[in-house]
Amino acid sequence: MIGRLFYLAAGAALGGYVVHRVNRARNALTPGGIADRVEGRVSEYRGALQELNEDLTEAVRREEAEMLRRYAPGNRALRSADTPPGELPGHG
Repeated sequence: MIGRLFYLAAGAALGGYVVHRVNRARNALTPGGIADRVEGRVSEYRGALQELNEDLTEAVRREEAEMLRRYAPGNRALRSADTPPGELPGHG
């Protein structure tokens, strides 16, 4: 008797789980379900692209600042003694 109750409860639980999974799969294959999945992926990619854009912008700003510091016309390290101010060496 106890064995039969166990199998009845296990069968009911398994049946409920199968119905739940079938409903989820059926809803996932509807146009709305597909649209929800696509929208989720697009928002993930949008966030990743925004983060990449921010990282690249910061890297470009750092490189630009370094290049300006190193190669700016007013930088005394680039000028030789005979180069007039505002003119780069070798460009005269």
